[in-house]
Amino acid sequence: MQLKCIAIDDEPLALELIKNYVARIPALQLLHTFDDALSGAEFLKTGAVDLLFVDINMPDITGVELVRALEKKPMVIFTTAYKNYAFEGFELEALDYLLKPIDFNRFSKAVEKAIDYYKYKNSTVADENAASLYVYSEYRMVRIDLKDIEYIESMEDYIKIHRHNLPTILTLMPLKKILEKLPADGFQRVHRSYIVAINKVKAVQNRKAYIGDMQIPISDTYFDVIKNWLKK
Repeated sequence: MQLKCIAIDDEPLALELIKNYVARIPALQLLHTFDDALSGAEFLKTGAVDLLFVDINMPDITGVELVRALEKKPMVIFTTAYKNYAFEGFELEALDYLLKPIDFNRFSKAVEKAIDYYKYKNSTVADENAASLYVYSEYRMVRIDLKDIEYIESMEDYIKIHRHNLPTILTLMPLKKILEKLPADGFQRVHRSYIVAINKVKAVQNRKAYIGDMQIPISDTYFDVIKNWLKK
């Protein structure tokens, strides 16, 4: 498998660096480089690109404006010399955000994420055998292994994904949407604000599911469902 990619940057040295880095990664095929955003945007209309490396701060249009205007968006990795542009990629769900000067190890990690995400999006996961899912958090796409999830908590427009001995992930997503991404035999909604990993529940008592030190409330709507899977 090779990901077809292009790079757009108004700095020739930055383009040359990406070209050299791509050549060192067999899973990438560089189709073209562009030193202006408009030419790159025109090429992207062909729809033949899997992955786009694009600078944010360019003189004609910014990389963010370019990506926002695309009808069919490839996977995107933003590059920039300015730290304060990170938030700009949030709504566009960029895979990653690389700060110049770009280190090869950091570049290769971003590419690994793109490869994993490409496989994830193009696999036949409907999703009983899925091992992971991706959510957008802290300005980049984050992979989460399902086996690590203990429970998921709704916080208005956001959800918090609580994992065993790992940092909590905060992402902008309704609880209903993430439930659709989870295997039905592994996760159960127990309350309007909570989803639990069934194999992490150690006990159910007094309309509460016990996961470690956490007591998750179980609403009347879901209590009969909980009784059924406890019998299995």
